[in-house]
Amino acid sequence: MEVLKVFNNNVVLARDHDASEVVLTGRGLGYQARRGDPVDESRVAQRFRPDAEHDVQQLTAFLTEIPPEHLALAAEILHDAQDDLETTFTQGMVIPLADHISFAIKRVRQHIAVEYPLRSEVAHLYPRELRVARRAVALVAARTGVDLPADEAVPIALHFVNALFATDDLSRTFRMTELFRQVFEILDSAYDRHFDTESINAARFITHLRYFFVRVDTDRQLMENPETFTTTIRQSFPDAYLCAERVKALLELRLEKPISTDEVVYLTLHVARLATEAAR
Repeated sequence: MEVLKVFNNNVVLARDHDASEVVLTGRGLGYQARRGDPVDESRVAQRFRPDAEHDVQQLTAFLTEIPPEHLALAAEILHDAQDDLETTFTQGMVIPLADHISFAIKRVRQHIAVEYPLRSEVAHLYPRELRVARRAVALVAARTGVDLPADEAVPIALHFVNALFATDDLSRTFRMTELFRQVFEILDSAYDRHFDTESINAARFITHLRYFFVRVDTDRQLMENPETFTTTIRQSFPDAYLCAERVKALLELRLEKPISTDEVVYLTLHVARLATEAAR
């Protein structure tokens, strides 16, 4: 393999043996490497191929932020989970899970607590996924020495659930892609600026929308937050909330289903994060 571009000490873009492009990660893989150099394959820990969902820019945006050991840990968790969940996880599952684990570890180190109100629903609806997720939390502690809160098993279980709902329906992918475009047009109009759809927060927002479509398709929209929480979010991020309401109107029109207030709240949080990033 040949180095095409070095992104940092741990991430490089390379030309694979079949002449295709591949993003490689590994501790020290890019150190002092230059375009045209042969890849030190002994240092390669993970390989990620660009695809319809994750192009080179999106892959590298995530991979340069996530420590290689967290990527390897996510891959190990998914490999261990496959037999219990009777499925095969794709490459696309590694990055969002690693991103979540990395952020969870950071929160623990910064003493930031997060509550997950879906605990009872996940325990009731997805006991198998939750059981595997609890094992994943234990594995994180064993590999990193960081004890995540027990409730971190809830979002990890939901990562499994969303992956299990995924399909190869091309028409559905086209519909989602068109909706993504329309959603970002609403954001551009609402804030009178162009949002970079290749930014890492935009990628997170798109991932949230993909999971949202799964919930809509399976009639499992979020409906657990108290009214006080909704009021707080609306008052804290008034512009983002108004924008999320416009997105809601679009989604209800295109999906032909009502969108819950809780889903609008989480849309608001993602819109606020995007707006904050764009204003910097």
